[in-house]
Amino acid sequence: MRIYKTRSIAADACKKGRVTMNGVELKSSRLVEIGNKFSVRKGPVTYTYEILRLSENRLGAKLVPEYMRDITSKDQLEILELARLAGQSGRDRGTGRPTKKDRRDLEQFISDDWDTDLDDLDYEIED
Repeated sequence: MRIYKTRSIAADACKKGRVTMNGVELKSSRLVEIGNKFSVRKGPVTYTYEILRLSENRLGAKLVPEYMRDITSKDQLEILELARLAGQSGRDRGTGRPTKKDRRDLEQFISDDWDTDLDDLDYEIED
């Protein structure tokens, strides 16, 4: 039902215990019925879905709401929002570690063409 991109990824999630129904881990071969509610753990969030209809074939994305309803609790959605906001709180663009272009510009600036020896400069020290 398009929760995972491929069947193999969905099967791996079942093997790792990330898909549960009524607190029981599901196998990828488990038969489901209309009205079943199951939970899928993706990262910090546990999504909950209810099966409305069954289909024999893979569905287009537009048809998924007719077959499955997202009943994820609000506290789980808040965790998702907090994770999204935390990802945005990084450094500002252009700050931090220099890019390759910045490094090249620095190397050109400090290159041998611009080499000056401080001993060659005439200067006087006033007391």
